[in-house]
Amino acid sequence: MNNFESQVVNFLSDPGVKTFFLLWALFWKGWALWKAAGKRHLLWFIVILVFNTLGILEILYIFWLNRWDIDNGRLLSFIEKKNSKK
Repeated sequence: MNNFESQVVNFLSDPGVKTFFLLWALFWKGWALWKAAGKRHLLWFIVILVFNTLGILEILYIFWLNRWDIDNGRLLSFIEKKNSKK
C-alpha cells in the first residue's frame, strides 16, 4: 500500500470521522424521510429508507426530487384499499 492509501485508511479509521459521517447521514435521512412522509410519498420513503447514499439521495430529494410523486400515490392507495377491506 502506498503512502496516500495508508493516509486515507488512517483518516477513515478515525472514530471522529466515522461519527461525523454517521451523524451527517442520519440528519439528511431523517429530514428526507420526514418530508416524504408528510407528502405521503410512500415509494420515495421506501427508497430513502433502504438505500444508504451518505446523504446524497436524501439531499436531492429534499431540494429537488420531492416535487414529483413517482408512483402518483398508486402504491399508497393500493395499500389503503387492501387494509380497508379487512
